[in-house]
Amino acid sequence: MVNTPARDDLAARISGEAAALGFAVCGFTGAGEDPLRSQRLETWLGEGHHASMEWMEARAEHRRSPQGLWPAARSVIALGMSYAPAHDPLALEGAPDHARISVYAQGKDYHDVVKKRLKALARWLVATAPEAEVKVFVDTAPVMEKPLGEAAGIGWQGKHTNMVSPTHGSWLFLGAIYTTLDLAPAEPHRDQCGSCRACLDACPTDAFPAPYRLDARRCISYLTIEHKGPIAEEFREALGNRIYGCDDCLAVCPWNKFASEAQAIREFLPRAELVAPRLSELLALDDAGFRALFSGSPIKRIGRDRFVRNCLYAAGNSGNPALTAPVRALTADPDPVVAEAAGWALEKLGK
Repeated sequence: MVNTPARDDLAARISGEAAALGFAVCGFTGAGEDPLRSQRLETWLGEGHHASMEWMEARAEHRRSPQGLWPAARSVIALGMSYAPAHDPLALEGAPDHARISVYAQGKDYHDVVKKRLKALARWLVATAPEAEVKVFVDTAPVMEKPLGEAAGIGWQGKHTNMVSPTHGSWLFLGAIYTTLDLAPAEPHRDQCGSCRACLDACPTDAFPAPYRLDARRCISYLTIEHKGPIAEEFREALGNRIYGCDDCLAVCPWNKFASEAQAIREFLPRAELVAPRLSELLALDDAGFRALFSGSPIKRIGRDRFVRNCLYAAGNSGNPALTAPVRALTADPDPVVAEAAGWALEKLGK
């Protein structure tokens, strides 16, 4: 029979193996329910701040605690992988002929990259402690990765509601391993935002009704990725040239001065064609072209129509008459949302 290492020793060994696999941070917390965390979730849902993301409400019981999803769970291993960029995410703000794609989506799909390494860590853990049962999660299950990460001491949820690490800044992909092992929990990380409100002031659509509260209905990341149908006209100009996600609240966080470029994870390095893509080329994409360009990218999941819709709003905001022809061609697009966005863009371009 293989003896299970003492839990403190095992936690240290898990952290070491996680680092070897490319995880920048690793921490541990219990799997029971936290009343404050549950109340914050209920308040957020009750205020409708989850917008059309019905799955957040439908599986709220599972989100309240890891044991709500898996009753056998005793501990959570919270992990983060850095995708800190080498370039300034705001550099294209004054380049309306180009489109802005969120840093996280410029490389390979993080779901696949992080999950592969989570599974490798889970296999190692089961080999080390054979009685352990494990489940791995990365952003596709009812798991509250950010508050669990804070409880596990890997960082804190900043005023922009994202995880902030004192050593890796705001650029972290989060994952979690639930396990039946009883691992020593860490102390929750203390909030170190202080009086800073850079992230709140940077938001182009005022998506933060208060510090630590995000209204997805106003968030550019939500609007360009999750929202189906036309985007409300009150937000279209604020989109600027952002066509997939928004980095503004992360990019201005002062803690990012401690973040180093994520060269260790080659899959996260940006593809050259996605760093500063030209709107004229993106507007010409048909479904086959879209699928080919974004193969292996998280962008692929929103589909060509929603993507081109976003590009049309950016074209309308560009003030560039050279985009008139490709925009006009899309007024006859079979998708009515695309056609409507093209009409709006033409009007903005004064044509």
